[in-house]
Amino acid sequence: MLKYLAYPFVFPLVIALGACATYPGVPSDGQGQAFQLERDLAGATIGKGSFRAINGTNRGFTAKLHGTWSEPTFTLVEDFFYDDGETDKKTWVFTRIGENRWTGTREDVIGEAVAVQEGQVFRMEYKVALGADDDGSSGRVVKFRDVLYKDENGIVRNSATVGLYGIKVGSVDLTIERSD
Repeated sequence: MLKYLAYPFVFPLVIALGACATYPGVPSDGQGQAFQLERDLAGATIGKGSFRAINGTNRGFTAKLHGTWSEPTFTLVEDFFYDDGETDKKTWVFTRIGENRWTGTREDVIGEAVAVQEGQVFRMEYKVALGADDDGSSGRVVKFRDVLYKDENGIVRNSATVGLYGIKVGSVDLTIERSD
């Protein structure tokens, strides 16, 4: 590894490649009550967040969420309202496949998302075709790695990294609370 430090362009590349290899970290305030998908996103919730990309894009949004649990399936309908006026609707269908293990599908997800409850946090990994046609063809395939947890106030936090060819190209941060 030390010989690579002699080439100033190689070391940053090694660091960048490793940046997407892991899930986002969980801050120390993620040590409250454990996040449980079927409990904490059931009913009506609202999220506020942003997507940030390495090209400088910072796109804010609000997500109105509605979750329903019918064992072993949890369905989460997401209505997105972006600050630039665009809207979108996605529906997750998660299936519990074992203790602390889930799979999930959504319109733009390629294959299935894999999710696991690890202690206080819920980790999820999946691929999305960005800009895909309605039939799912074309589009740029990126990998999302999400971490959901509850902070000390019981508010759900969702942090995600977005990777392209193994390099971190973006992130999503979302705060989710009960809506009345």
